[in-house]
Amino acid sequence: MEKHTLEVLISYDQIIERVKLLAETITKDFEGEELLVVGVLKGAWIFMADLVKYIDLPMEISFVSVSSYAGARTTSSGVVRLLCDVDRPVEKRNVILVEDIIDTGLTINYLKRLFSVRNPNSLKICSLLDKPSRRLADINPDYCGFSIPDEFVVGYGLDYNGYYRNLKDISILKINA
Repeated sequence: MEKHTLEVLISYDQIIERVKLLAETITKDFEGEELLVVGVLKGAWIFMADLVKYIDLPMEISFVSVSSYAGARTTSSGVVRLLCDVDRPVEKRNVILVEDIIDTGLTINYLKRLFSVRNPNSLKICSLLDKPSRRLADINPDYCGFSIPDEFVVGYGLDYNGYYRNLKDISILKINA
């Protein structure tokens, strides 16, 4: 395995504080309604697990799996593939797509188009991280935890070649030569 250096960008305490605020906003925005919360696997599962704990509304949970990275890459391939679709109906539901990070925007744009044709009552995007400097698609999250610089980050569900998802903080990954 290559040698890596990690530099904490966002601490776990900062993450949880922001997750609680996002959940509070979502709860207010959908007061008296039900949600279908859809996590984008694999990166968003830890964020989504924490987020739904603090949303005070009735909800169903599902997941979708897509891929735009392959192997030991730190940039998207640009090709989005649907690996596993949701197992809940979307039509006439308030759907929140939960993503770990919006980078180029190609993945979440693909998912937004996929879900839009299924006639949801509403469709919102909640992303823990946003990297607007890398955006290729014209898309922005409705709910955003943190805007970050153009660095490759790992931890709190985000990985590099399958590793580092279990780190509690979000850290910048530097690959040492």
